[in-house]
Amino acid sequence: MGELVERVDERDEVLAVVSRSDAIRQGWLHRIATIVCRDPTGRTLVHRRPDDASRFPGRFNWMLGGAVEVAESYEEAAARELAEELGVQGRPTFVFKFRCAGAISPYWLGLHEVVVTEPIEPDPEEIAWHDWLTEPELIELVRHEAFVPDAREAFDRYLALRPRPQAL
Repeated sequence: MGELVERVDERDEVLAVVSRSDAIRQGWLHRIATIVCRDPTGRTLVHRRPDDASRFPGRFNWMLGGAVEVAESYEEAAARELAEELGVQGRPTFVFKFRCAGAISPYWLGLHEVVVTEPIEPDPEEIAWHDWLTEPELIELVRHEAFVPDAREAFDRYLALRPRPQAL
């Protein structure tokens, strides 16, 4: 049956257990956990997906992540994905979630952050290239056509939620 996920409704409440491929094919909402990785200086990890990846081949992203498994929380999925994709053990902090229309299918996206202080070992099946970018560098890359569109939407929402400096 393939990778199993929970089909959820408009309130992110579980309806059924289905295969991820069916959720995508039928346009059913399911859950995706993502992680934004920062280094101690505040730079953000950005990566390019492998050219043979099944989803968004060769595209850039500022988030790692994947499907939330059955009976798994967003936070548990984020920690699992961090270990699988970067070889890093950590406890990502939940930032927000939103219903994403999705370029491939709709889903709930839970965005998390973590500061990475240990060396990373990117999984070559998930990450073809990576670098740590400053915020101005990231803002410029996000507008590039080779950036994952869903990640661009998450970035725009992330920026909109951040507190703005008070004018004097």
